[in-house]
Amino acid sequence: MAESRTRLGVSAYAICVFVFALGSNGVRNLVGWPAFLALALLIASVGVVLAVRLRPERFRWYRLPSPLYWFLALAALSILWSAYRLESALGVLAQLVTTAVAVSLAAVLTWHEVLRTLGSALRYLIGLSVAFELWVALVVQAPLLPWWLEAPDGETPKLLYWSRDLLLSGGPVQGLVGSSVILGFIGLLGLIVFGIQLRAGLVRRFAGWFWVTMSLLTLLLTRGATVTVALAAVFVGLGFALWARRIGQERRMPLYALGAGIAAAAALLAVFARDFLFGLLGKSGDMTGRLETWQKVVELAQQRPWFGWGWISYWAPWVEPYASLDEKAGLQVMSAHNAWLDVWLQLGIVGVLVFAPLVVLTLWRTWFRAVDQPRRGPGPALPYATSALWPFLVMIALLVQSLTESRLLIEWGWLLLVMLAVKTRIDFELPSQDAEPRKLPWRRVPIPREAHAETAGAGATAPAETVSGAGA
Repeated sequence: MAESRTRLGVSAYAICVFVFALGSNGVRNLVGWPAFLALALLIASVGVVLAVRLRPERFRWYRLPSPLYWFLALAALSILWSAYRLESALGVLAQLVTTAVAVSLAAVLTWHEVLRTLGSALRYLIGLSVAFELWVALVVQAPLLPWWLEAPDGETPKLLYWSRDLLLSGGPVQGLVGSSVILGFIGLLGLIVFGIQLRAGLVRRFAGWFWVTMSLLTLLLTRGATVTVALAAVFVGLGFALWARRIGQERRMPLYALGAGIAAAAALLAVFARDFLFGLLGKSGDMTGRLETWQKVVELAQQRPWFGWGWISYWAPWVEPYASLDEKAGLQVMSAHNAWLDVWLQLGIVGVLVFAPLVVLTLWRTWFRAVDQPRRGPGPALPYATSALWPFLVMIALLVQSLTESRLLIEWGWLLLVMLAVKTRIDFELPSQDAEPRKLPWRRVPIPREAHAETAGAGATAPAETVSGAGA
């Protein structure tokens, strides 16, 4: 019973982390910056305490991905040559705090618990966002600013609004998170997670289909071009993963060749047929002014090409060179709107060479987790698990979004990347013991094998149950 309560507490903590990270904009709008920073430090402290107290046996610091160490070390060292040392120190601190939370989640949660708690958090965010927009449309009936923000003189920039009261007009809505871009990506994550849970039989069919529908509704109401492209990429990735499962490990070279060809064709279309493609999505060919921002970022990065201007995470619009770098809709731009350009700008070419292995290796490991047949020890292989697909699909979505947004480097993007990087690295060299988990009450969530499974006694853990044909 004590172990059961512990797992319930760990799951509750994970849900809070995912809600806080994915809904960070909404939390800031609700409580203000000082309270937000205090909550962030509290959440990080609780995560470190949980990781230390539970002490998972399979977790070792030396098993963390090497590129993660390199990236954090380079970001910390960049304070020495930074053009804005105080802001760099704060940016590095934010990066370390987010990393500590992500590593704690990877260490104390099983894969099934990650899926389950992430799904719960997405339900809260999507449901509350729809309710919030309904409240604004039916009660407030006007665009809404955060309560602590005074309306500026003259016309208020639309980016300052918490909600623009566009629900009854068909959107794009911003939801509780205050951003149609973020809300659209939450809808995409929800579609992945809820679809996997529904197919694996981890939720009731009515509840599963209801939240899949809500995720699709969120995508329709936000209408983000990047999210639409990411959705298409996720479906292509899912098709390749199911194809790889069907043909086995020995006959995958044609699949890899086709995948490389599709990726190259997509890159060429994005470069040479950009106006046509984005026109189909109802967007301009300059991607809402991003091309201009990218040009300015490249020009600035070329001034310090190898080690960059210093890590800063979010841009600080009160210091140079960011104060005069770019402006959109009457506000200073807060990122390069491309994670790779942001890394080049802040940490130079060396930073890109360190960051790329972290992303590529994580994508590679999630791919093999999705397509390789699971085993339990030296015995025969188990049936494919549908639930093994979601980390790969989430990584595809994150990678596509990194081309037009910099969220992969901060807050929930960095949290998901590091959590998946650490968890796949911890499990990569060990025999996979993943079968399709069964639907269990919250108090009976299976205890991780690495966390007292051998010493907790009879009844402390419920073994995973294979669902025949779950991955078919």
